[in-house]
Amino acid sequence: MSRAQKPTVVLVHGAFADASSYAAVIPGLLQRGLNVVAPAVPNRSLIGDAAYVSSVIRQIDGPVVLVGHSYGGAVITVAGVEDNVQALVYLSGYALEAGESLGELQGRFPDSDLAAALVYTPFPIEGSDTPG
Repeated sequence: MSRAQKPTVVLVHGAFADASSYAAVIPGLLQRGLNVVAPAVPNRSLIGDAAYVSSVIRQIDGPVVLVGHSYGGAVITVAGVEDNVQALVYLSGYALEAGESLGELQGRFPDSDLAAALVYTPFPIEGSDTPG
């Protein structure tokens, strides 16, 4: 990897959002000659989502700058251990301390009104029997 090689910017969206959240940002990054990837994070679990983003990062040849918004900040904190990650950028994102869980971090603050409105729905696992 050359020092002059520009990084690929990987934009990780928050929960209750999708990669289109970055639609206004991507053209400006591209105009600056940066490669940009905005994966659709599954939003199923922090460990699962970080594993998915890590799999995207491992496919990138060269340095990576991870950008995470909101919940995406927690995702990049976990996925940011990949060898080619050069920097983590938090956009109003959750920045976990070493060994800290997202629940521990959120538990230090009052619940938002959104939390009361959430409807938790189990998702079937591929290959399992689903009611129908």
